[in-house]
Amino acid sequence: MEVFMIETKPLFFIPLLLCGLSVLILACLALPAVREAGYAPGTYEGTGSGHRGLIHVRVQISAAGIEDIAIISHQESNFPGLAAMEELLEQVLETGETDIDAISGATYSSQGFLQAVENALEKASVCDTINP
Repeated sequence: MEVFMIETKPLFFIPLLLCGLSVLILACLALPAVREAGYAPGTYEGTGSGHRGLIHVRVQISAAGIEDIAIISHQESNFPGLAAMEELLEQVLETGETDIDAISGATYSSQGFLQAVENALEKASVCDTINP
């Protein structure tokens, strides 16, 4: 029985290693939403505490950013609570951010809605080790 040995040079593996690292880094940097905000595309749900109870939202994220937000359930009054949440929903979709001032007269509803969106975005967060 003959044993064949393949002789490899240590430098042979360096390009493969660099290629693997490049793919990993590109996976976290290639998409604009991942690069800028660190979110993976998908649909995520979050909750926050409003004036009268929990606010439950569903956030849809694409490679371009936050695409849609739906208020799934809440215990807030139609005015000013729901009206404020709907206004904030539009602002978050416009800006792509949750760092928005609460609506006067509906502070707790506003904070609960933004907390729910942030909770959903935390679930969508990626690349924490590369972009802390």
